[in-house]
Parts: sequence; structure tokens; C-alpha cells
Amino acid sequence: MKFLPLAIPEVVLVESDVFKDDRGFFLETYQKRKYGEAGLPEEFVQDNHSFSIRGTLRGMHSQVRNPQGKLLRVVAGEIFDVAVDIRPGSATFGKWVGEVLSAENFRQLYVPPGFAHGFYVMSESAHVLYKCTTFYEKDDEIALLWNDPQIGIAWPTETPLLSSRDQAAPRLAEIMHRLVP
Repeated sequence: MKFLPLAIPEVVLVESDVFKDDRGFFLETYQKRKYGEAGLPEEFVQDNHSFSIRGTLRGMHSQVRNPQGKLLRVVAGEIFDVAVDIRPGSATFGKWVGEVLSAENFRQLYVPPGFAHGFYVMSESAHVLYKCTTFYEKDDEIALLWNDPQIGIAWPTETPLLSSRDQAAPRLAEIMHRLVP
């Protein structure tokens, strides 16, 4: 198993050892000791499953007082997964990283607390599973405009399918007062 820090080193791409043969494949999707030794959280408290059709963009979301770390993987389909650093005072504040995760590449992405997260579905549909380090709290959640020019995420689309909430999300400059230093 490989743990590869990205351009924002706290965001980690996980490449599992996949054992394939004529019957199929086997891989570990989480192993507390290995993830802990790599500096990733050893405890997750909530698992989520998201299904979306092609062209859907979910995000960018975060929690302020109770930020969630997330470990994501795709079990069917393909997504472009993005993390934006929204930690005030961070050297990489307002910067983003993105990776393609798919059922075929078996990659996982760890997005630490203090980051806004979102993904775009590039395949016909996608099933995304993710573990969270803290519980979801609706009243603590914030949304960030998916195409905020201050951040400049290079999404593989200009016309995604968005929820009404994500369409109306504020820019980073408009939510600065809500971010916890």
C-alpha cells in the first residue's frame, strides 16, 4: 500500500495493493495500523454512500466547528475528486488539489479536516463510499461555490448538474468570517 502526499501534503492519495487473478480481485480498503503508521486517522465514525449520474457535481462542502476528515473511494464509475484548503492561516489556504478516482484504479483520497470537498461524475454513474472522522452536523455545514474564480478549480466541465444549494453557494471571500482560525 502506498500513501502519496499531493501538492497540498495533508491531502493523501492512497494506492492499495490489488491482487487480481482469473476469479477477480482482492484488496484491503482500510487497515487501521497501516493508515495510522502513514499519519492518517485511525478512527472513523461514519460511513456514507453516494450515487450520482454523469455530469453531477457534488460540493464544495465542509463543516466549520466540527470539521470532517474523509477517506473516499469509488466502487463503480469514475469521478474527479477535489479538496480545497479553507484553513485560515494555512500556507496553502485557497489552493486546491484534484485526482481521478475510479472503480478501475482502486485509488482512495484522504481529505483532512479543514478542507472543502467535492467531486464531479465523469462516467455514466458513480457510487462513492467515504468514511468520516466526525459526525455530519447539518447546522455546521458550509458550501463553497464550485467555480469560485479566486480558487480556480480546473473541473472537467463548465455545465455540471448541481443542487439548488450548490448553485447558490457563496464564494470563499464571502464565507471567510465563518471559518474558524
